[in-house]
Amino acid sequence: MRPRVLVAPDSFKGTFDAPAVARALADGLEPAGWEADRCPVADGGEGTMALLVEALGGELVAARVSDPLGRPVDCHFGLVGAGATAIVEMAQASGLALLAEQERDAWRASTYGTGELILAAAASGAEQILVAVGGSATTDGGAGAIAAIDDGGGLRDVRLAVLCDVGFCFEDAPRIFGPQKGADPALVIRLQERLDAFARTLPKDPRGVPATGCAGGLSGGLWAAFDAQLRAGAHAVLEALGVDARIRAAQLVIAGEGCIDEQSFGGKIVGELVRRAQAACVAIHAVVGTSRITDDEAAAAGLAGVWTASTLDEITAAGRELGAAALPRR
Repeated sequence: MRPRVLVAPDSFKGTFDAPAVARALADGLEPAGWEADRCPVADGGEGTMALLVEALGGELVAARVSDPLGRPVDCHFGLVGAGATAIVEMAQASGLALLAEQERDAWRASTYGTGELILAAAASGAEQILVAVGGSATTDGGAGAIAAIDDGGGLRDVRLAVLCDVGFCFEDAPRIFGPQKGADPALVIRLQERLDAFARTLPKDPRGVPATGCAGGLSGGLWAAFDAQLRAGAHAVLEALGVDARIRAAQLVIAGEGCIDEQSFGGKIVGELVRRAQAACVAIHAVVGTSRITDDEAAAAGLAGVWTASTLDEITAAGRELGAAALPRR
């Protein structure tokens, strides 16, 4: 029997989705003598809905909502568990990828469409809605989503849970994420002032609460207005995919993401995989587009190696080289 490797990459954001990366790695590992268990993953950000719907045997439901600038956009939400649980990916309605670079407007961009998508999921009869955040164009603290939900009559008895991809607090969102959404230093200050003012109007104050800064404060707004549960996205996805059992069945684990840095080990998917692989005493490597850590830092974090690759062909080659180097000796 060939040794088994768990291939569990996240997407290389902006270039390749997680399934494509998993296929490319497997294409290199299998000729090198490994049996590849392909397990593309996500941390609660973009790609989470599709992965969970496929893994849990659900379905996608079409909806038309507003994009970050108020224009109509066709997107989907997922239903799993015989429709009892809906999965909403906020990037489908309010994502940065929906805007051309010259359209990025951190002040104007709204989560109203995400609220409309949540309402559509609630109207389907779901008892629980998981909101995957990440990849947002917005820094409105969830004000738009809250307004949309209120305009639509509220959520009644539907429970909300936010799959959080970062642990930053509500008030940190403009400073940390504003620049990538088009905010200059002066606008970052204005966004912080707007979030502070908005926080004072909410039933609960999200400032200072970990993980309330996801998606420009959307997680904090939903937590404060609708008592949404905040869950670590990486943990929730890995649990749904049965990753612990799959690690125990493997002799090697390969993680992957577009850029690895010190934040990768602070609740992100790579760090969560490292923790679980170490608990099972299984070696873990990472194949990444860019590395911003040294070999010593990677080893200290628990990685047996970091391999860089920026195209699918290079990812396949990295899988082949890694597989040959790590193949157990008979």
